[in-house]
Amino acid sequence: MPIKPYAKAYCGKVMRSRIGHFGATRVLEIACACVCICAAVVGRASPQFSISQTQSQLATTQTPSTTSQANPTSDAHPETSKKKKKKKKSKGPGSFVIAPLPIVSPALGSGLVPIVGYITPIPARDRLVEPSVVGVGGLITNNGSRAYVFGGDLYLDRGRFDVEAAYAHGNLDYNLYGVGFAAGNEGLKLPLEQAGHVFFAKALYRLPLDIYAGMRFIDGSSFITIKPSSGDIPPIPPDVGLHTNLRSLGMEISRDSRPNRFYPLKGSVILFTGDFFAQALGSKYSYQSYNFTFNKYWSIKDNQVVAYNLFWCGTGGSPPFYGNCIYGSNNELRGYTAGRYLDRFMFATQGEYRLALPWRFGVVGFGGLGSVTPGGSQLLRVHQFLPAGGFGARYVLAKQYHVNLRTDFAWGKNNFTWGLGVGEAF
Repeated sequence: MPIKPYAKAYCGKVMRSRIGHFGATRVLEIACACVCICAAVVGRASPQFSISQTQSQLATTQTPSTTSQANPTSDAHPETSKKKKKKKKSKGPGSFVIAPLPIVSPALGSGLVPIVGYITPIPARDRLVEPSVVGVGGLITNNGSRAYVFGGDLYLDRGRFDVEAAYAHGNLDYNLYGVGFAAGNEGLKLPLEQAGHVFFAKALYRLPLDIYAGMRFIDGSSFITIKPSSGDIPPIPPDVGLHTNLRSLGMEISRDSRPNRFYPLKGSVILFTGDFFAQALGSKYSYQSYNFTFNKYWSIKDNQVVAYNLFWCGTGGSPPFYGNCIYGSNNELRGYTAGRYLDRFMFATQGEYRLALPWRFGVVGFGGLGSVTPGGSQLLRVHQFLPAGGFGARYVLAKQYHVNLRTDFAWGKNNFTWGLGVGEAF
């Protein structure tokens, strides 16, 4: 059974929304991303059957004489029979998924992501409308990180409204290298454990040209503790040992013109989000977080694609350290452990060449550069660029939509990463 394209469409939106960074919001970002990756296997994990499908399969196994005897009304009223079958197909069941998938993260280690999800059926007349998705999932890795998340993405009124909500709870174990480019170069690690929960919701309205726009809301809390370590460590941030509440109102604008969101051959993605945390809303910190993503795709031949990605992040006000822009998160860029370089502003740009080979295999080559900067008078300089490059292998899990199992080997500045996932990096 092929993997459903709309499952990956939902995954892409959640993963690129970049709700937060390390902290309570980071729990939701990572857990949702893992859950959505697993939802992409919904077609393979649970075959779906309908009455009309079963009838058609039985009909093909019968002889002509048997068919006419078993279905006398179908010969007498063929048009009526076709209408009934068509009506039954449009009311077919949705798709369930129950599956564990492996995860390999430079920041969180390796482990499993258990997932249970459901994709709602779509009537035949609404095939161009995204289906709704609900699910629950978890995150278990060998470095002690644990998390669970449940939520859904509902398309209402034939896709006119997009309403999404999710709740996550868990703890993440990771290393903090300090804030700023210089701190990342030092390579000193402060092992932290951050436990918390977060609730995220958004409501978007479809405008002309398939543009979605609307409001976002984030509410979360976390508690950070220092884990035992040996050797030198970077300065301990003031957020450690404090119970922190974060709450924001925000906005989102997006447009996605890719015909196939699993393996785009053409089209583009434009996404802009802004989240405004304020003490007046009950947040301990008052700051603003902005993200902009642009992806573009070109086909050279039937089996060759060139993909381009540009990402920009900006932070204003007085954020906690995990409220800054984090280099290396969400494949921006591969080759860097998420959290080694973080600061008020960040940009990353990369290109990737994708070649599909026979027998479901494929290879990719990629490269890019970016950096982090505090902004203001400390402008970005060439020596602060953080380049990265590497290669990867692909294996097609479902031919119909060209859904790939992805593994990438990447090298950055004094850093190497290996990652595993479902779907392309961007």
